[in-house]
Amino acid sequence: MHRKRHTICVVFLLILTLAAGGCSDSGSAKNHTDERRDTLHEYLTPEAAGVTVYGNETVSIDASCLSEGYVMVRYQGDVEKVRLQLTIPDGTVYSYVLTPDTYWSFPLSGGDGAYHLDILEHVQDDMYALIFSQDLTAAIENEFSPFLYPNQYVWFSPGDAAVTRAAELSSGSSNDLDYVEQVYYYVTENITYDEELAATVTTGYLPDNTRTMESKKGICFDYASLMAAMLRSQGIPTKLVFGYSGDAYHAWISVWLKETGWVDSIIEFDGKSWSLLDPTLASASSRSSVKKYVGDGSNYTEKYFY
Repeated sequence: MHRKRHTICVVFLLILTLAAGGCSDSGSAKNHTDERRDTLHEYLTPEAAGVTVYGNETVSIDASCLSEGYVMVRYQGDVEKVRLQLTIPDGTVYSYVLTPDTYWSFPLSGGDGAYHLDILEHVQDDMYALIFSQDLTAAIENEFSPFLYPNQYVWFSPGDAAVTRAAELSSGSSNDLDYVEQVYYYVTENITYDEELAATVTTGYLPDNTRTMESKKGICFDYASLMAAMLRSQGIPTKLVFGYSGDAYHAWISVWLKETGWVDSIIEFDGKSWSLLDPTLASASSRSSVKKYVGDGSNYTEKYFY
């Protein structure tokens, strides 16, 4: 099922460690004990609650659940290309694509503080016109919430194939670390790299975990989204992190484990030893083409968190 990858794209790295481990709530086992982790069967679901809403005839910003770490935005106009620019408290600007008539959840990944939202419609060429702005102030009750709820890049909902499979893997896991490992192997052993899609993908592409599960193939973004969705659905805080590996634009996954907190080493456990690895790389027949982008993890510069 593995194929050699010829295109270097955004690579998503799973971060593991040696330690084991809305508003409404809504591989094979490698266990070494008889213990089982608690498997979740109720899932966090973002909602546009309608309590605090800003906007106009074409834009709705539902800020009812800022304390849960997300904001909902919907565009209702007739322009095909629309962007959301979300400025977090440290001044970093996140840019998203808005699709018409869909309420999307966006994480407040900068923590507590002041946020600013700009909605822009495409005019011509690379020019966009501002149609609405809004300032928001967030006081997030649980610091992990932005990395537990579904969002536009990591979408999942009850009944999804990814959520169902995640629960099955969790039921056969002895602890959080064992579960992370099983999710890792499930994704890398069952999803093949889609070179045709990688060669034709356009700006604004969004992962669809149901599509990935059905087709059993995807690009780097799909690998990461699926893995993050499976981990989040079982209560493990997971960040999609975009940044740079040397001069290459890159991305990886950070996982929070109880005994260690956020893990920043880029390694894989094979049952006996740990080594550098990433999900997309693991599913390819040759690692040499991208290993130079991995290095020892010291050349990574984080920029965006989703």
